[in-house]
Amino acid sequence: MIYPIFLSIKVSIIATVINFIIAISLARFFLIKNFSGKEILETFFCLPLVLPPTVTGFILLVLIGRNGPIGFLIKKIFNGQLLFTWWAAVIASSIVAFPLMYKSAKAAFESVDIKQERAARILGANEFRVLCTVTMPLAWPGILSGIVLSFARAIGEFGATLMIAGNIPGKTQTMPIAIYFAAEGGDYKTAGYFVIVILLLSFGLIYYINWISKKKILHYTEKERK
Repeated sequence: MIYPIFLSIKVSIIATVINFIIAISLARFFLIKNFSGKEILETFFCLPLVLPPTVTGFILLVLIGRNGPIGFLIKKIFNGQLLFTWWAAVIASSIVAFPLMYKSAKAAFESVDIKQERAARILGANEFRVLCTVTMPLAWPGILSGIVLSFARAIGEFGATLMIAGNIPGKTQTMPIAIYFAAEGGDYKTAGYFVIVILLLSFGLIYYINWISKKKILHYTEKERK
């Protein structure tokens, strides 16, 4: 009963790290660059937010399956496969949770005062230094919310994960999958156990976001009073 919890947390952490790196890079790039087709690309990146998980899962199944383009390359290069491994769960969780991280990062970057970034550039800072020393610290509360939301979405991912990772106890069985099959088999005790764990994790994450938001509001209120 411990493995699905361990696997879900491991998959969610890796997926969140991947989403953080990619979302921060893309959000920053799209914010400072204007080019033809930009809106189409952004829409494409956010599609998993509204697509049914089974649709996302089917697309991934076609891509990383043995006869799919990615699956074929993995088989040729590494003589292995992604399908029905815990890495498939990471891929599914990353893609489904990515829009939350991207949207949060973009909104956070848009809230940063460009005058402070401009001042750093005038003082001789390059773009990377501006990002690390000015933009990221100012945008951090919003980015942190994206990290928490992305992690929460990843830990609750079910449909796409089931389609490409399957339900292999001790290998690919995450908590949502364990809940589904336990309930289907009439084992409500096991299902209830995992439900409580996910509820506690989700409650804690949402409470943390609300606490951060409240702290941010109080900080700005005190700043304005001064």
